[in-house]
Amino acid sequence: MLGTSTKLQQAIDEEQATLLAILRQLVAFQTVSPPARNTLDVQKFVKEQLTAAGFLVKQQAFYDQDALVSGKLQGREASQYHSLLLNGHVDVAALTDRDRWQTDPFKLVQQGDQLYGRGVSDMKGAMACFLYLFQLLKQLDIHLPGNLLFQSVVGEEAGEAGTKTLLKQGETADFAVVGDTSNLAFQGQGGVVTGWITLKSLHTYHDGNRVNMLRAGGGLKAASMVEKMPVVIEALQKLEHYWAVTKQYPGFPAGTDTINPAYIEGGIHPAFVANECRLWITVHFYPNETIQQVTQEIETAVTAAAKADPWLKETLPTFSWGGDSMLVDKGEIFPPLAIDQSSPAVQLLKQSHEQQLGKAPTINMSTSVSDGGWFDFYHIPAVTYGPGKMQQAHSDNETVRLSQLINYTKIMADFVLTWCSQAK
Repeated sequence: MLGTSTKLQQAIDEEQATLLAILRQLVAFQTVSPPARNTLDVQKFVKEQLTAAGFLVKQQAFYDQDALVSGKLQGREASQYHSLLLNGHVDVAALTDRDRWQTDPFKLVQQGDQLYGRGVSDMKGAMACFLYLFQLLKQLDIHLPGNLLFQSVVGEEAGEAGTKTLLKQGETADFAVVGDTSNLAFQGQGGVVTGWITLKSLHTYHDGNRVNMLRAGGGLKAASMVEKMPVVIEALQKLEHYWAVTKQYPGFPAGTDTINPAYIEGGIHPAFVANECRLWITVHFYPNETIQQVTQEIETAVTAAAKADPWLKETLPTFSWGGDSMLVDKGEIFPPLAIDQSSPAVQLLKQSHEQQLGKAPTINMSTSVSDGGWFDFYHIPAVTYGPGKMQQAHSDNETVRLSQLINYTKIMADFVLTWCSQAK
């Protein structure tokens, strides 16, 4: 008689049409973000899939027309065996270049081993693998000793805290795998925080007063805040260079701790001297740093530069950091994720990977970010590990290899069986 693991592995090979059918349905849901607010239907589908697989399912509202779904497959002896949480997002990147697509982005197209469609790499491919695995566990009547949990979140593409919301409510496990795009590498990440730096003058002046601000003896000590923003940008560039020279962290290319001046706005209209200017920045930092540390360094450097400027020293810049949504409050936070390579869960996942692919996984630090950091933030050991290449994420003609999805499903199947059968 075939063992449980062998039966499951064979079923994954034999019923690939089911995996493709699930992915086809996921891709058909047009869940681009922005604009977001479009995930109720896909989350209803996910909920139905989980319920059919025997999960206890919870759905909750998350902004208007968006929802979060989470479920638990109750283990036979949950108190004695390890639990596992699998996490993924169903929102996909916006289509800013649809005219470059050679196929309909919302129809799954197969050409040999290549699968095309929006989100197949980031990250509906992994979501389909998870749902496919759950269906096979039910079909083969496999009952795990430990709990298997699943989170289908939204908001990852727009810095909205879907995963944070579920973890803050108390959802937890002994280990978590975030199935986001990593090309089957084990990935940690640095942290990201966005911020607004604002320059605002004490008074507002008509454009006709500009001559008295500029000419010798004009007597009006005032300045355009648009013209003064370069003082801030130069201070940020100097600090970024200093960080590149003085900071490093294993697994990151030198200089990964960056300060990106991403967006600028200011002024009223041409009849006024600009009385306000705001700069939106993105800050990447290392896992051994905190948001408070890096933002304090930025505030200190920028304030010092402003104090050295005769026009700005009396109207110092103000700072606003982070947020729960790039769409609502124009801010985001992604905490860092450090990988403990010695942990039993990482070692078992590595074993499952090697068994399927015949080689050890690459273990590195992503220069991008995903929801993986929220698990570290809530003290849940985790790794980002999923199919798809970063070069394909957000790209036109997004693609993933079917063979990689099958390999990923087999690896995760073996890991689920082994980890959830490990006594605590």
